[in-house]
Amino acid sequence: MQTEDTFTTFLLTNLINSLKKKHKALVDKRKGCLSMKIAGVDDAGRGPIIGPLVIAGVMVEEKDLPRLKNLGVKDSKLLSPHKREQLAQEIKKLALQFHVIKLSPAEIDKVVETGRKLHKLNRLEAHTMAKVIAALKPDVAYVDASDVLAERFGRHIEEKLPFTIEIVSEHKADAKYPVVSAASIIAKVERDRAVEELTKKYGDMGSGYITDPKTVKFLKKWVKKYGSYPDFVRKSWKPAKRLKEDAEAKQAKLV
Repeated sequence: MQTEDTFTTFLLTNLINSLKKKHKALVDKRKGCLSMKIAGVDDAGRGPIIGPLVIAGVMVEEKDLPRLKNLGVKDSKLLSPHKREQLAQEIKKLALQFHVIKLSPAEIDKVVETGRKLHKLNRLEAHTMAKVIAALKPDVAYVDASDVLAERFGRHIEEKLPFTIEIVSEHKADAKYPVVSAASIIAKVERDRAVEELTKKYGDMGSGYITDPKTVKFLKKWVKKYGSYPDFVRKSWKPAKRLKEDAEAKQAKLV
């Protein structure tokens, strides 16, 4: 009996030691791993009345995160256009990969006007972020949550991913994580370029925000001349509807 107990103890001890060795090997591998891929995802242009909503993702090796921080990346809104352009070039050089998707005003209008509760702009943005992450294929993805419930936003991303990875969904992630700051910068640069192209083609329309007098002036002039908005305007936005109604009312008084 004692021999059996001794043998059982021997087996259990060996099993425990074996598991400990395997765990230590995994930890050591994780610590020394140079191929851990970290992605950051953010948007630019969520609020404007003109132009696309841009979602950008940037992926770097974990070991390069300090280098990314040393570049001086931060929330794109805190940087000048010139500085953003400079940093965007440096980020692209350092990144393993980056991916950008532009959502048109028509795509945004469709979900705002017809989407049911929890299937409007936040859900569209989460699913687009999932497409960006799927293209990058990182080991971990940090995202700047647009939903008031950051965890829910993360779940909405996960439901569209073709594989399982860790999603860190937080508010103000662009101010917390350099890799998300980098994505914010890429997204903002792409958004600015899109508006610049529209300006070259149609004239000065300001920043595209309804709080910009140049944008309001441009839209009023357009509606007065053509009677409706162009396809680069988000017609579902309440300010856009009010502005158009006011312009039509003024026009009616002149008839």
